[in-house]
Amino acid sequence: MILSGKEIERLQGSEINIDPFSRKQLNPNSYNLKLHNELLVYQDRLLDMKADNPVEKVIIPDDGLILEPGRLYLGRTVERIQADFHVPMLEGRSSIGRLGILVHFTAGLGNIGSNGCWTLEIACVQPVRVYPDVEICQIYFQELRGDHIKYQSKKYHHSDIQPSLLFQELR
Repeated sequence: MILSGKEIERLQGSEINIDPFSRKQLNPNSYNLKLHNELLVYQDRLLDMKADNPVEKVIIPDDGLILEPGRLYLGRTVERIQADFHVPMLEGRSSIGRLGILVHFTAGLGNIGSNGCWTLEIACVQPVRVYPDVEICQIYFQELRGDHIKYQSKKYHHSDIQPSLLFQELR
């Protein structure tokens, strides 16, 4: 069962924590999240799953940054999300998708117990200018039934953009 926007607001500060929280970003069954002004871009065009691929930090200026097709940009949300009792799910906003911007590829499922900013895997189908603090995606929450294990991992509490750490698992 997906929580309504009113239920998200009711649980804000107790079972769900969105920081910062603004009622203006609340939707009927989700909450819009903003794009932080920092991005990471992999320095090499060829990425190796077994390597710690080097990244470069890019700052999105107030007048915007043009994203180029064929590049992967790792961003993050401004907001920190903590959900110890509901499964957080991330989706792009339709108005962002209609500009050809992909906000995430396969990382839309969060885990109960995760706490932090969401890393976004951003790409575009044609050049597009993006801006900091734009509401780029939305999060919604689902109820979880049954006993569960609280999430603990290499990404448990993060406030920065997380590049792939798969190489640690493949050692």
